[in-house]
Amino acid sequence: MGEVYMAGPKLFEPISIRDVTLKNRVVVAPMHQYSAEKGFATDWHLMNAGRYAAGGAGLVIMESTKVERRGCGTVGDLGLWDDAFIPGLRRCVEFIRLHNSVPGIQLGHSGRKARRFRPWEGGAPLKPSPEIDDWNDWELVSSSAINSPDTDPTPRALTTAEIPEVVERWGQAARRAHAAGFDVLDLHMAHGYLIHQFLSPFSNVRNDEYGGSELNRMRFAIEVVESVRAHWPASKPLFVRLSVEDDAGWGPDQSVALAKILKPKGVDVIDCSSGGMRGSPVVSAGPVTYGYQVP
Repeated sequence: MGEVYMAGPKLFEPISIRDVTLKNRVVVAPMHQYSAEKGFATDWHLMNAGRYAAGGAGLVIMESTKVERRGCGTVGDLGLWDDAFIPGLRRCVEFIRLHNSVPGIQLGHSGRKARRFRPWEGGAPLKPSPEIDDWNDWELVSSSAINSPDTDPTPRALTTAEIPEVVERWGQAARRAHAAGFDVLDLHMAHGYLIHQFLSPFSNVRNDEYGGSELNRMRFAIEVVESVRAHWPASKPLFVRLSVEDDAGWGPDQSVALAKILKPKGVDVIDCSSGGMRGSPVVSAGPVTYGYQVP
């Protein structure tokens, strides 16, 4: 009798999304490193992303990289609001690809959660200091002029006329991500950051076409995806990270409705997370331990 081979775990099988094939289904999620220098990638980013690629991950997604300066959550965030950032990120891409892993990057904007101390410093709102020489450019903006918690500074609501400019910055950042060589793009719409601030009725009380009804609150997210897809090649996958449950007026039903709109616009994967709108990073009925969001 011939030898019988057992199939290996699905986790280690290749998978193709559009024209990109991952050698396995091990994905390194984007994680802030707080190690950029005025938005520029450093040796730390090369080492951190590279070690996961060398370790065998099929896809390595670099951290939430900001589409404009005022979108930075804290000191040390990566940026893609200028072409000058491309070479440093390309260096990381080349090292990831050298180890037969697919390079990905997440784009983000912190909105009213910008301009804060780093987590190990307490995460409170920053104050002007000599370390920050562009304080006036680091404005807090959001869907509405609502702070959360109440002790935080109040953000300025983006005007209707400003929103297309912000949307285009997402598109231009996607163009730069492609120029740097990334093959997968992930849009951060979760955890209480800017796009989530438009989605949630807890933070969005606008009375124009970007507020009010559920569809209106989705409009900013939809326009961001449209702008990104206009600059991101059709051959490359587009992911979206959502807080599928945020305990603040946005839940699975709303997330499914949004996903159904985004799929025909070119979104391939919904990266499911939770929480972040009321201050807590997660929504969990039990203890927060490793794998707490895994079904």
